[in-house]
Amino acid sequence: MTIIHTERERIEAAIMACDTCFVGMTDTGGEPYVIPMNFAYLDGTVYLHSAQEGRKAGIIERNPNVCITFCSVDKIVCRDPGVACSYSAHAISVIGWGEVIYEDDFDRKTGILNLFMKRYTGRDFTYGAPAVRNVKVWKVALEKVTCKETGVLRNPHKDAPSDL
Repeated sequence: MTIIHTERERIEAAIMACDTCFVGMTDTGGEPYVIPMNFAYLDGTVYLHSAQEGRKAGIIERNPNVCITFCSVDKIVCRDPGVACSYSAHAISVIGWGEVIYEDDFDRKTGILNLFMKRYTGRDFTYGAPAVRNVKVWKVALEKVTCKETGVLRNPHKDAPSDL
């Protein structure tokens, strides 16, 4: 069974449960490009960072529209252990769409970099001016978001394993 979540708190909890997001973009020739990235999140905005130059930066310069996917798989569940098609992954996924805007202000970039560091290390850091200047900080205000939970069992088989 699939559940569609629309509550902001549930969507944000699903996003924050992930360590990595997958950013999809389209190059000018229509070629899709999807990359895993670490991220920070605050108030409906996803923050990403990259080098100043490279394939990602080049694609975004030409087409700033992105699709970002977050997914956490909890466990494998099943309705009947003897039926292969009854197995499913219990997972929550969030897909969001928005446009990349680069943050160029030094102090705001520093604050965003601290969002990353706080998220992944629990600490604040100080940064040298070259380090801040040499990183490209992306802001993506999520304009549209979907959140689905799959593999939800209404009446799981009493002997069904909770993990495989």
